[in-house]
Amino acid sequence: MNKLMQKLRDKTATLGVIGLGYVGLPLAVEKSKAGYKTLGFDIQESRVSMVNRGENYIGDVVNEDLDAIVQSGYLLATTDFAEVAKADCICICVPTPLDKHQQPDVSYVRASAESIVPYMHKDMLIVLESTTYPGTTEEVLKPILESSGLKCGRDFYLAFSPERVDPGNLLYKTKNTPKVVGGVTDSCTDVAATLYESILEAPIHRVSSPSIAEMEKILENTYRNINIGLVNELAILCNKMGINFWEVIEAAKTKPFGFQAFYPGPGLGGHCIPLDPYYLSWKAREFGFHTSMIESSMMINDRMPEYCVERAGQILNRDRKAVNGSKILILGVAYKQDINDYRESPALRVIEELEKRGAKVVYFDPYVTEYNNHGQVKKGELELTANLIQNSDLVIVTTAHTNVDYTFVQENAHKIFDTKNAMKNVIHRNNIELL
Repeated sequence: MNKLMQKLRDKTATLGVIGLGYVGLPLAVEKSKAGYKTLGFDIQESRVSMVNRGENYIGDVVNEDLDAIVQSGYLLATTDFAEVAKADCICICVPTPLDKHQQPDVSYVRASAESIVPYMHKDMLIVLESTTYPGTTEEVLKPILESSGLKCGRDFYLAFSPERVDPGNLLYKTKNTPKVVGGVTDSCTDVAATLYESILEAPIHRVSSPSIAEMEKILENTYRNINIGLVNELAILCNKMGINFWEVIEAAKTKPFGFQAFYPGPGLGGHCIPLDPYYLSWKAREFGFHTSMIESSMMINDRMPEYCVERAGQILNRDRKAVNGSKILILGVAYKQDINDYRESPALRVIEELEKRGAKVVYFDPYVTEYNNHGQVKKGELELTANLIQNSDLVIVTTAHTNVDYTFVQENAHKIFDTKNAMKNVIHRNNIELL
């Protein structure tokens, strides 16, 4: 047994997490709760300071858990990457956005690897968790790390293990979500699997290479993207046909096999589902292959915010009103219900398109009191009052938060465009139009 495996089994290893966001902070907390001394690295001083004060800023982290492990000394955050030298294992959990040309931007991954290199030592494990295109671990990360003079699989261990964080999921958290691990060598896989087995209360599934694990993650999210694209397209068709597509889905759900329900909406949000198919289609072009089905679903989903604005215009027109000059209330800017994460939220694009057409737009979201979209800060209404609703020509539901009184909304609204079927339990529906 190598030294690192032994240190993992007796929990004397020091663990590190680079990137203390929606993926990294929950992972760092679980490592600390498992009994490991953990170092959290982030370039944002504000995040580091909050962690070291035991102040939580991520919805899926329990406030008391964070405070307790910080007070006990098991978790310390820092902006000083020289502290990497003290770590036996480092997990990289940094953003992998798209650039302005809709191509993968792995600059944060590169920067993290370059920050590790000066402080690498033998028997060190590095795991990439950031979602990215197949080949990143071996084509991008490995050469940078080996520039230290250490050899992967002999002197240090390298693996990819995709994050599977689902913000707001009440059942599956970091602790109990099954983990996929693929190392550059068998020994790399063994060490990485041993790390996660000692932290998580979930099965660890080993695959034969990092590229398998990278593609697996892309498959998960592309599967959802394609199916959401399907229901969005059918929702548009059913509207033209005068068919309630939400009722169609409920009927289809009665089949106990061969069908999984997906739901239409104003578009896709979050860091994964809207972005991951672009990683794959970009990589596919390297092999002269076009992912036609995937690209079609992306086009449908990308257009949904504009479609919702068009539908809003039609609703207003029936009341002899134009979008230009109308007062519109948006309910919800988070990308999914009951969370405060508005990354890539389609609601922001709906607001943007409405304002381009001259609408006077305000929003209410119990979880997001303000947001920053491309440097523009917009503040929300702090309370959902009868006066706010009554003074709106149209209310558009873009996020189905469960702590909103939709009966109250219906009783006070002139017209409602419900893009999420959030008002399905409201009895009187004469002023409600569904997507």
